[in-house]
Amino acid sequence: RDNNFAVSDDQPSDAEMKTLHKTIRKVQDDTERFSFNTCVASFMICANELTDLKCNKRAILEPLVILISPFAPHLAEELWNLLGHKQSVSYAPFPAFDEKYLVESAFEYPVSFNGKMRFTLTLPLDMAVPDIEKTVLANEKTQKYLDGKPPRKMIVVPGKIVNIVL
Repeated sequence: RDNNFAVSDDQPSDAEMKTLHKTIRKVQDDTERFSFNTCVASFMICANELTDLKCNKRAILEPLVILISPFAPHLAEELWNLLGHKQSVSYAPFPAFDEKYLVESAFEYPVSFNGKMRFTLTLPLDMAVPDIEKTVLANEKTQKYLDGKPPRKMIVVPGKIVNIVL
């Protein structure tokens, strides 16, 4: 047995929680519709996202092991044991989906000049239009495209796009 199994008790990041709860919801919905093949696909997506995030946190891995247990029971039991549990994973309560982890708080605005997208800027979703305008105009990339000239018009569609007419 390889002893490189390391689990962290650190608090999970927002991105890790989003990946977990997105997967819980998808597996729950697909199981209710008897779409088991798409459940397996969502496990693969989840594993890839968590690998990219370098996640090894117990608060994420334990619910995932429970989630995967009906699909890969032997693997789940082995992982559950490695996570330090003595009782079977089949006795663990199914993880509950929490909508709050899927609510987006920021948006990556495409910033266009004369209708041509030049760069993106991540801003809070609840930011007011005048504040979006100020932030975009203050950005160094915007200044490069404006070349010292004031914009003729600025169109901001909250949660969608920022367009600057030169």
